[in-house]
Amino acid sequence: MIPRSKHGLIILLMAFSLFVAVTPVRAEMEDYPVVKLQSLGKVTARTMTFEARVGSTVKYGPLYIKTQACRKASPIDQPESAAFIQIWEVTPDKKAKWVFSGWMFASSPALSSMDHPIYDVWVVDCLGDPVIGKEDVDDASIASDALPDRQEEEPAQTPGTPDGM
Repeated sequence: MIPRSKHGLIILLMAFSLFVAVTPVRAEMEDYPVVKLQSLGKVTARTMTFEARVGSTVKYGPLYIKTQACRKASPIDQPESAAFIQIWEVTPDKKAKWVFSGWMFASSPALSSMDHPIYDVWVVDCLGDPVIGKEDVDDASIASDALPDRQEEEPAQTPGTPDGM
């Protein structure tokens, strides 16, 4: 049955979100060393798929993308890959500003998406063997003027676990 009023639709959406919020998710997520990302240049309509090691910073146009974590559900659970990503843009006058910081989910890219007028970036998958313990990964060397301005509100350096994971 489809509600005919906006109020009925709102109530239906609220009931569905309550159902989703109380449904326990028992999937154990494992850390992986590499994230597979896809990007879209909205002006040129070109897509690019690339990989980045956890802890490294990659450059895409004026964007710098740092992957803090990449986690994936075990093969017997419902498929899900999630990555904690920080993205900032360096303007032509060498000012850096945060564009995105948070968890991106491969199965639901719109759930936590980057809001940028020219570029889209999203998570496709986590790759490599699961990481056992902490792995030391060297940060890519980038110029200090390419780092975000520390006066702006900076996201947490250590990512937590995604909600419900």
